[in-house]
Amino acid sequence: MPRTTSPSSNQINITICGDGGCGKSSITLRLVKSAWTSDYDPTIEDSYSLTRTVNGIAYLLSITDTAGQEEYRSMASTYSRSADAFVLVYDITNPDSLFQQLPYFVDLIRMESESRAEKGELEPVMLVAGNKCDLKELRRVSAREGLEWARAVGAGFMETSALSCVNIEESFAALVRRVVEAREAHAIKLQGHGRAGAGTLGVGTGSANQGHQHGDSWSKTQPLPPLPPKGDEYEEEKRPWKASWFSRLKCW
Repeated sequence: MPRTTSPSSNQINITICGDGGCGKSSITLRLVKSAWTSDYDPTIEDSYSLTRTVNGIAYLLSITDTAGQEEYRSMASTYSRSADAFVLVYDITNPDSLFQQLPYFVDLIRMESESRAEKGELEPVMLVAGNKCDLKELRRVSAREGLEWARAVGAGFMETSALSCVNIEESFAALVRRVVEAREAHAIKLQGHGRAGAGTLGVGTGSANQGHQHGDSWSKTQPLPPLPPKGDEYEEEKRPWKASWFSRLKCW
């Protein structure tokens, strides 16, 4: 049986952001319901809860699928306050969805990060997801461009396809690991400052082994490789590959 942790430590709040039509809801529904639909219904805000087991521990994922339309973006500051992690989705067939639309959400997350840093709290984790990688013939943003953009903003990176179910479960499993590592690193940092009893609100972008440092771009920007699914479980030690990280992204 998977080991469980206390409710305060095993719940992870994930907010999904991006331009309208980039596939945020499709990614969410593929994860939550193992379903895909071609019907586009603009989302204002939908919330879901599900459990995933990572490294033998069950985590409750609370996922908020947000609106991409500009008229609803004033709501963004509300859901950003409780997010432990953000998935920034763009459409690989639409360069504007990456280069023109995602900077708005990155700025919002950075403001939230600065606010948390001032209070000694953890900063949120970011993952950039290049969606619709099944549409190879329509691609207008290369995987390299997506990776470099993610690296520049201090985020992890993965290409996904909600239609073909590529890197959906794997992305969220890797994101959970990032959150857990960041929480552990922050706890160690608090102990070093004699604040072991302080609460941890939010998460950072470093890892327990690498430290939580703004200047350490390596720890924040490595692409997140796909992980082998086993039902609801993902065991990192059972990865079958020995290839380099460059070859692990399924759409490269």
